[in-house]
Amino acid sequence: MSTSHLSYLHTAQDILKQIEATQTDAIAQASDMCAETIAEGGLVYLFGSGHSRMAVEEMFPRYGSFPGFFPIVELAVTYHNQVVGCNGQRQALFLENIPGYAEVILRNFSFGAHDCMMVFSNSGTNILPIEIAMGAKARHLPVIAVSSLAHSRSSTSKHTSGKRLFEIADLTIDNCNPPGDAVVEIPNLAYPVGPTSSIGTLSIVNAIKCRVAEQLTERGQPPVVLTGAHFIGPEESAKQIERAYDDYKVRVHGS
Repeated sequence: MSTSHLSYLHTAQDILKQIEATQTDAIAQASDMCAETIAEGGLVYLFGSGHSRMAVEEMFPRYGSFPGFFPIVELAVTYHNQVVGCNGQRQALFLENIPGYAEVILRNFSFGAHDCMMVFSNSGTNILPIEIAMGAKARHLPVIAVSSLAHSRSSTSKHTSGKRLFEIADLTIDNCNPPGDAVVEIPNLAYPVGPTSSIGTLSIVNAIKCRVAEQLTERGQPPVVLTGAHFIGPEESAKQIERAYDDYKVRVHGS
């Protein structure tokens, strides 16, 4: 009987256990940084290209999340559904390794004294996320990275500095993903299938989100959480969503 599906599920569970065993301190430190930023009226900027953009969207906005996080999602390097033709995957992969592109993105933002940056990249070797981290540090923002240390350490940076993302960030959380980001070997199939980087990274994101919410509440600054109708009914849910978006607008635009 086929067991490939079970193999994937078991490996995914092992990764989550590794994160719990080895990354709880780093997750706590990242949460402290984010809570301090938000409590002081700053923004936690989030950046990821390619499939790493899923972590950005997981953090905010979605149910169970709250303002204080600012998602930076460039469509040119994240819009994957067309694959070929206009906005194709080849173009996105090309742009991820164009020097200077990150600075063009960052120049569109005005960063404050209390802001910080969180950069997601499983490999930690592409130029764009590396230069986003470098640009953030040049602007005196603390940088948190979420990456696969096993993959990064076994890979070569594409940046001219030779540095990988974890070598630039002030704090790195390891998503404990194995090198290659595919974990299941299929008999008579030459290449492995079943990536797991998203499972680890999205779990880290939500762990941070929960701890930040706890810390803000303990400070007397409970966040305005995007809450579904299941918990508070459709009318109150609609009002709460508006409250959260208004709160976000004030944090971003000041009014």
